[in-house]
This record gives sequence, structure tokens and C-alpha cells, in this order.
Amino acid sequence: MRATLTVLGSGTSMGVPTIACDCAVCHSSDPRDRRTRPSILLAYNNRHVLIDTTPDFREQALRENITQLDAVLYTHTHADHILGIDDLRPLTYRHRPGKLPLYATPGNCEFLRNMFRYIFEANYKFGGLPLVELKPIEGRVELFGAAFEPVTVIHGETPILGFRFGSAAYLTDHSSVPPESLDKLRNLDILFLDALRYHPHPTHSTVDQSLQIVADVKPKRTFFTHICHDLAHEETNAKLPPNVKLAYDGMKLEFEI
Repeated sequence: MRATLTVLGSGTSMGVPTIACDCAVCHSSDPRDRRTRPSILLAYNNRHVLIDTTPDFREQALRENITQLDAVLYTHTHADHILGIDDLRPLTYRHRPGKLPLYATPGNCEFLRNMFRYIFEANYKFGGLPLVELKPIEGRVELFGAAFEPVTVIHGETPILGFRFGSAAYLTDHSSVPPESLDKLRNLDILFLDALRYHPHPTHSTVDQSLQIVADVKPKRTFFTHICHDLAHEETNAKLPPNVKLAYDGMKLEFEI
């Protein structure tokens, strides 16, 4: 089954341009250097699955003319991956037979329930709430004819999730990938990896570290995401191997899911 992957955001937690920064990338005229917070949208079988709801989700949804959502998967609960949850509201009101399912690990479901009590606790009586429900990820998630396999990665000292779906996988916010997770990333057409910058970072992969993962698992195509303002798009791409590129907001890819 063919699927389309749209990069909604390819930036780091502060986005690019970064507030109050006067660096060359933040003032670049290349639209690919404008990076909202990291998220992707998958379209297949007349369904649409979102990974993470960033603080920029409203802007991303308007830019890509998103008119339908059928499920959301969460990698983890850092602010740059969850704070757009309230902007799901108009999409949950459109022609839906029930509440929009939000999938996260049991611990992350509890975090989301506590963080957004006004949404999930019935004794809150605010109007205009997003019509959503939390569903725990306790293994492979089957959605609309496709399987989403959780892939555990390490974000600093914290295990979080990436996902493999068919011939593609999406990993963001990782400083290391355990060997058992690397085994889930073989025989891929498309692989997304965190590559924040060239210099080491305590919770994120560097360009060189991610290139080592590429050399190990050998996907056909690799795209780096969660990119900060240290990396200019065109200049960095010129240094990368032919099958490795920086992702950019609005990028669309086709693959078998």
C-alpha cells in the first residue's frame, strides 16, 4: 500500500529562526532553513496519521491544508512534541464518528492526562474541548491496515519512542539507539534520524553520530530532522553522502507502508 509522508516540521525545540538570534541561518533567505518543531503526517488508505502535536501544529496544518486526522502517535511528552494538542479541536469536530485516538506509552498517557486535565477530566466544564481519547501503546499499533512498530531510543537518559511503519521509520530526539532497536531499522527505504548539529549534545544525535547509524543499518534514503540553526540546508547537504539529506518543512515522500 502506497503512503505519502509529509514533514510538518524539521526543527529543534526552539525552532529556526530562533528568537533573538542574529546568526546567518536564522536570517537565511532559503525557505528550507525555516524550521518549525518536529512532526510528520502520514497519508494512506484515505486515512491520516500524525506523529506528535507541536506548538506549531496550527501553522503546519494551515500550510499543508490538513482537513482530516484519524489518529495521533506520540514519541514522548517534551513541550515541543505535545503543546499543539489543543489545536486538534477543529479536526476533531469534522465528520468524526467518535473521539480522535491519541496513542502514547502508559506513562506518557498519564502525563498527558495530568498536563491537560481540562481536556481529560470530566469535572472540567470548559466549552470547545478537543474530542480526543488516550490509548496506551503496549506493543505494535495497527491503524487502518498499517502496523506501527515502536522503536525505543534513548533521549539523554530517558527511553522514548520512534516508529517503524512499513518500509519507513521515524526517529527523533535520540542521543543513542540501542542494538535491539537498530535491528528494527534494517531493510528500510526511508529512515528519519535526529541530527541536531555537528557539535556533541547531551540529549541529541550529531550529524556524524547519525551517519554512523546510516552506515550500520543501510537504508536506501535517510533524512535528518530536529535540526538547529547550526546547519544551513544547502551547505550541509553538499557535505552529506548522496543518499542522506536534511529534511525540510513541507517535504513529501512516497513509500510502501
